[in-house]
Amino acid sequence: MPMPTNQPPDLDLSIVIPIYNEEENITPLVEDVLREVSALEMSFEVILVNDGSSDGSAERLDAAAEAHPEVRVIHFACNCGQTLALAAGMHEAGGRTIVCLDGDRQNDPSDIGRLIEKLEEGYACVSGWRKDRQDAGLRRFVSRVANSLVQRITGVPVHDLGCTLKAYRRDALDPRELFGEMHRFLAVYAMAGGKVAEMVVKHHPRRAGISKYGLSRTARVVADLLLIRVLFKYRTRPSHIFANMAQYMVAGGGILFVLSVLLELVFRWSLWRIGFISAVVAVVGACVLLAVGVCCELVMRNRYLLGDRLQWLIARRVNFEQKEL
Repeated sequence: MPMPTNQPPDLDLSIVIPIYNEEENITPLVEDVLREVSALEMSFEVILVNDGSSDGSAERLDAAAEAHPEVRVIHFACNCGQTLALAAGMHEAGGRTIVCLDGDRQNDPSDIGRLIEKLEEGYACVSGWRKDRQDAGLRRFVSRVANSLVQRITGVPVHDLGCTLKAYRRDALDPRELFGEMHRFLAVYAMAGGKVAEMVVKHHPRRAGISKYGLSRTARVVADLLLIRVLFKYRTRPSHIFANMAQYMVAGGGILFVLSVLLELVFRWSLWRIGFISAVVAVVGACVLLAVGVCCELVMRNRYLLGDRLQWLIARRVNFEQKEL
């Protein structure tokens, strides 16, 4: 379904960049992006989302917006995380094509044009692949393992899902569906809107500031990976996952009851009561699961029919038309 947005699709390109405590990187980042995008001969905007930075990033961002009318800034009221920063920027974007990249200058803006050219071949998303990634060895190893696992679970043909540098067709995904650490799985979301391609992109060592990533995020990524599996297999039919669990419970209870009866007949072990009670508990539990599944189905349908709330809170905008949220 087309992406809901506050801006009409009157531009060719929107660049969305989340910013969190990147005071030293903002000015050179904006200059690099503007230089590369201006050469593409496309109408464009650069949306910088300040994710509740506690350093001088807000002042640098406002200065960039004052100096360049193409630069728009969204200031969050508090730190919401990279996923919601990207989602808010995409929601406000007015471009028919959206390109996202990190604010730490490790992504190279010179790759933007190549990603757009590939996207115009008919893809919903073109994902960057940091094949020569300039990060610590342990971090690269963990990333390879995680990406391999994600490929197996989701079937997305992408080596580097964690690379923020990606180009999207505007209608490829709905940013309101993004929660948690789901920015890593944007290519998975985009698969619902069409084909996904991958392209090797440049990656630079961090030149200033401190990395916001570490192994402490691993548990959250695993949890989101399990959620992604559930969402994309059962997102429009949540009752089915509970129905599958219910049938396994009934089958298990039935097997336990039959086994207890056989032990009673063959070995004279008085276990049939335990088997019978277990079977009853399994059936009752299965009925409860089915009821929960029906409730989830109703919630899902109400969400699609009535839900139109956003997950982030914007304190102020710069260079945007004042529109009611």
